[in-house]
Amino acid sequence: QARVVESGGGVVQAGGSLRLSCVASGFTFGGRDMAWFRQAPGKTREFVAQISWVDVITSYSDSVKGRFTISRDNGQRTVYLQMNSLKPEDTAVYYCAARNGDTYQYWGQGTQVIVSS
Repeated sequence: QARVVESGGGVVQAGGSLRLSCVASGFTFGGRDMAWFRQAPGKTREFVAQISWVDVITSYSDSVKGRFTISRDNGQRTVYLQMNSLKPEDTAVYYCAARNGDTYQYWGQGTQVIVSS
């Protein structure tokens, strides 16, 4: 059964850091681009970051570029999101997913990030 499990969320003060983890199973992780999305209260789900299976192609939304870093460890079947200089507007549930052509699949349950002012 293909699945991803996110973890690492929590409550942090503005300016702080968190590292999210996404452990994948049930599919060929090393051959799939992986991405992070987030959904803030009262807002639609938005793209955050993506990393290719070759580990050299990354993409970030303008709102997080320069503060967040996506990485992956294919041996551990894990994708990470290092979040620095967190802002209250980063508060959201963060989701991990695997890219499949022009869409995404194998969504996780999400992990909550709350950034206080």
